[in-house]
Amino acid sequence: MKWNLGFISEEDFTKHVKSTIEKYGEKLESFDIKRFNKNIIDPVKLIFDKIVYQSTWETIIDNEIFRQRDKANNNDIGYFHQRIFQYIDKCHVPDNGKEGGWDVVYQNQEGILLPDGDIVNTIYVEMKNKHNTMNSASAGKTYIKMQNQLLNDDDCACFLVEAIAQKSQNIKWQTTVDKKKVSHRRIRRVSIDEFYALVTNQKDAFFKMCMILPSVIENVVNGTDDVLVPHDTVLEELQNVAGQLYNTSKELSIEMAVYMLGFSSYNGFKECLLMGEQDNDILKRLYGYANRLNDVCVYEEKKD
Repeated sequence: MKWNLGFISEEDFTKHVKSTIEKYGEKLESFDIKRFNKNIIDPVKLIFDKIVYQSTWETIIDNEIFRQRDKANNNDIGYFHQRIFQYIDKCHVPDNGKEGGWDVVYQNQEGILLPDGDIVNTIYVEMKNKHNTMNSASAGKTYIKMQNQLLNDDDCACFLVEAIAQKSQNIKWQTTVDKKKVSHRRIRRVSIDEFYALVTNQKDAFFKMCMILPSVIENVVNGTDDVLVPHDTVLEELQNVAGQLYNTSKELSIEMAVYMLGFSSYNGFKECLLMGEQDNDILKRLYGYANRLNDVCVYEEKKD
């Protein structure tokens, strides 16, 4: 595919994508039953989801694993959106906590024309992944930070740039500080496509980046041995646990195994195990038992 991003080189973009994937780190490691239940899952919700959505346990477990990975990955995608600007002309990405704590600084000595007609030389950016991630207190604190920047530098503007905005926009940011509605023409709420357009002077720059992104990610993943490929064993281990429960129905045994992840020490549930004398560390024993059986299964597969 011909490289058509004029504002960033193929080498720099590929390097940035690779750095973002590396940020995934341990989140790409395989899930076993212990990791799956690290923060204690809600068995009742999983039971509802499976029956109401008429799904299989494999799908329900896969969806929960994806949810846990996805929750941890949000910061990594924020890294992608922010750090890409270090490769774009006249943009600067300060180190964390440095230079006022801004995410991106854009400077153009030829002048930056704002929608209301003002011309400034610098734009300080606070970047958010999604439009609804700030509560009122956080919004107020961010607005005050921007006000202070304008007081210290009368040749600048401050942008709240949102990767997932409600719509494409570059407008005055209206929010509430100390229960009062506030706004300023140089404090603006900007969707990321409009920010790309401003700093690259290409209206569809963000669109073009999105169009080429999937193929670059695929090339990076396929072209390196450093990227982990998860092999999740949660369902197999749940099936192992199910075999140690007082139940004849296979389906009900899986449901009971799910219940045990959250309720193993609860009255009624702790009596369902066939693992001998009960103690106060049932969950730990469940993990150990599930892993031992899984290791045996893997060993038998390798022998075959």
